[in-house]
Amino acid sequence: MTYQVLARKWRPRSFEQLIGQEHVSRALVNGLDQDRLHHAFLFTGTRGVGKTTIARILAKCLNCETGVTSTPCGECAACVDIDEGRFVDMIEIDAASRTGVDDMRELLESVQYTPTRGRHKVYIIDEVHMLSTSSFNALLKTLEEPPPHVKFVLATTDPEKIPVTILSRCLRFNLRRLMPQQIQQALAAICEAENIEADAGALERVARAADGSMRDGLSLLDQATAYGGGKLAQEEVERMLGMVKHAHIAALLEALADSDAARVLEVAEELHAQSCDPAAVLSDLAEVLHRISVAQLVPDYSDRDRPDWDSIKSLSQRLSKESAQLFYQIAIRGSGDLGIAPDPRTGLEMTLLRMLAFEPGAVATPQAGNSPAGKPGASGAGKSGSGSSRPTSSGMAAQAPSGDLEKDWVAMVGRLPISGQVRELARNLHLQSADDNEWSFAISPSLRNLGSPQCISRLGEAISETVGHTIQVTLKEEGKQEMFTAAHVSEQGRRRKLSDAERAIEDDPTVKALKEKLGARIVEDSIQPLQ
Repeated sequence: MTYQVLARKWRPRSFEQLIGQEHVSRALVNGLDQDRLHHAFLFTGTRGVGKTTIARILAKCLNCETGVTSTPCGECAACVDIDEGRFVDMIEIDAASRTGVDDMRELLESVQYTPTRGRHKVYIIDEVHMLSTSSFNALLKTLEEPPPHVKFVLATTDPEKIPVTILSRCLRFNLRRLMPQQIQQALAAICEAENIEADAGALERVARAADGSMRDGLSLLDQATAYGGGKLAQEEVERMLGMVKHAHIAALLEALADSDAARVLEVAEELHAQSCDPAAVLSDLAEVLHRISVAQLVPDYSDRDRPDWDSIKSLSQRLSKESAQLFYQIAIRGSGDLGIAPDPRTGLEMTLLRMLAFEPGAVATPQAGNSPAGKPGASGAGKSGSGSSRPTSSGMAAQAPSGDLEKDWVAMVGRLPISGQVRELARNLHLQSADDNEWSFAISPSLRNLGSPQCISRLGEAISETVGHTIQVTLKEEGKQEMFTAAHVSEQGRRRKLSDAERAIEDDPTVKALKEKLGARIVEDSIQPLQ
């Protein structure tokens, strides 16, 4: 016997079998039951969501031998012929291959003739946006006033290219992309009916790869079944689809959270060795970062349908909210830049390194063990003399592992889970001393209004959360004219960029020529450095 692919075998034959398009089926069913059916329909949506399938079901509803009905029998000669695509009064046209006006005129000449077998002629024009302007003009009059025995069903993936004169004459339905859960449930039912052994993880991967298309999901299920010899296992499906294991994505994010560039490149090398597609890596990374942000901002949310949710919750506590948002933005932009990179691997690695370079508080980013005292890993037994202590202006002994205490604080500010006034307070503080229990800060008298008891308390909570144990924050005013703070470092960087920009303008040959020959002058404050 000839094998029939799953996408054809399990194509919906009635409105009840449709998945994810209830808003369309409800309107059509009501129209059929109340005899209030429009003469022209436009179905829009991405590939594989049911546009031509609904058109065929509608043709059966209009031509079933039991009468016009929203529940065709599916057994009469008309229903069987429509399901098999050989019903003479159902005319399917691929507009991509018949774009000329002559083709359209030939088609429209047959509209005036009554149906050969059924009650209605149903013209299904797929990818209708591919028609030429002349073809649309030829179709326009007939579409506006067709004979009573004719119904037009137009389908397209790009409705923006259809003239408004055509749109205004059609009843339009926008078909939705299917959710992964909807596709997974449908695939599970089909596997059970087909006696295909499949684990939930494998079906979840296939459903995600289908990208909202039920037809693509069925085609991938066919492919995965053949690849696995009749069985679907998650690991084999991931290998077939070239997917990235969640463990690798988690390892990347943990390395990014630790600012460990060496580990980031090590994981990237592992992914390259497994022939993982860099675009897929960045796509999966962005998808995980989205779920991390959801976990951070909606703590009560739980996605137990995904087996990696516990890992997501854990990662959400490792990354700050700002870092998760920034990494997501860099990932999706980096994915678009892969095509212009020297090679995909370089594009992936540079995107990951960019996350470290532009991470909040990345100025003088400390390496492992190079954080303020009390932070995990910053103990007396550090690397290369990191266990030494030095006196501070408050007379307290602060651990100074492998670097400068003030610079470590500036780097840490961007990692704290704070915002608003508390963040502004942290940016303008100078860390004077830090031990396992108390961190002492100084602030300029002109900014003392930032240091309200509530803000100081919230800052202490954020520091305690970051370093892993309780820290008491103390604050006093310091009369220094200029202190080493995150705001100071940021302002220095801005001034340096502005100075470089002004120097570049002054040295520009065109600017020099304009000044010498035309007496031009540079308008003060008009120069801004490139972002």
